[in-house]
Amino acid sequence: MTLLQGEYVPSTEQWVRDQVEEYEASGGARANTLRGGQDPIVVITSVGRKSGALRKNPLMRVERDGTYLAVASIGGAPSNPEWYYNFLANPVVQLQDGPEAKLYRARLLEGAEREDWWAYAVQTWSTYAVYQTRTERQIPLFVLEEI
Repeated sequence: MTLLQGEYVPSTEQWVRDQVEEYEASGGARANTLRGGQDPIVVITSVGRKSGALRKNPLMRVERDGTYLAVASIGGAPSNPEWYYNFLANPVVQLQDGPEAKLYRARLLEGAEREDWWAYAVQTWSTYAVYQTRTERQIPLFVLEEI
């Protein structure tokens, strides 16, 4: 299957642009952890729901048995990140974890499946639990299954 095609519009955040550029240029060998830390990230490309442009975001690496999780925490902000809406509108996304990017289908989780993945996400990166205390909204989770 062909990877996502289209015009790439970089983030308005300089650190995001820099991290994505270095990560992709090095095949995931550099810029592969959260800024200033040891926690691994992946780069997820989505299609903008309004622009149709490609958007790239570094997200924490939460993976179990080849299935990934995208946690729309945005640090516990009161609203969802923009990519959340892109995933809903265009659920085929591209995920790069190391040198190769692959296509995945994003599916918003609910109920017991969400609770299971939330526990796994917090086990993987405990800061997610802190983020949940900062917001009234339930932090959305998307499971990403390879196409």
